[in-house]
Amino acid sequence: MNLPLRRPIALQDFLAWEEEQARPYEFDGFQPVAMTGGTIDHDRITFNLRRSLEARLAASPCRPFGPNVKILAAGSIRYPDGLIACTPQTGSSTIVEDPVVVFEVVSPGTSRTDRIEKVREYQATPSIRRYVILEPDSIAATVFERAGDTWRGFALADDDTLRMPETGIELPLRDCYAGIEFPARRDAAEPGRT
Repeated sequence: MNLPLRRPIALQDFLAWEEEQARPYEFDGFQPVAMTGGTIDHDRITFNLRRSLEARLAASPCRPFGPNVKILAAGSIRYPDGLIACTPQTGSSTIVEDPVVVFEVVSPGTSRTDRIEKVREYQATPSIRRYVILEPDSIAATVFERAGDTWRGFALADDDTLRMPETGIELPLRDCYAGIEFPARRDAAEPGRT
């Protein structure tokens, strides 16, 4: 069986096409990618994140955005779950310019994209100083921060604090997970496991 080959579309063609769609699409540099719905916990994490960032950035020129606006990253269009920009933005724009920190809440359907493709795209975007991948099923995050021309990655969990010197704020990771109950960890519940 022969399948038709899909040709890549240009970024500007994608942006014009997406404006006519009923729901948002990301653009992977080749073709549109449909955005999928999230879980209740995913929504709570993004809400808690945005609320916490708003409070901490109130006296700052930096502002939080997401998840309903997009960014341009290495030729791709992405809708991060959260982001911070420290430059003035045009109110009618749908694209946030010069994001400094980007947040994604990973889900089973987006894990590979969030952990591999977006790491590369965000690293290739000079304004992005920090990329935070929040886990949906435990208080944990993987953080990539710009160190010169490379990324340095590390993990945060439970009582750790996310430090964002590029914005002048810190955020206890636990704040992103307020109101979420996680099932007891299997290894902690089993006697004799170490």
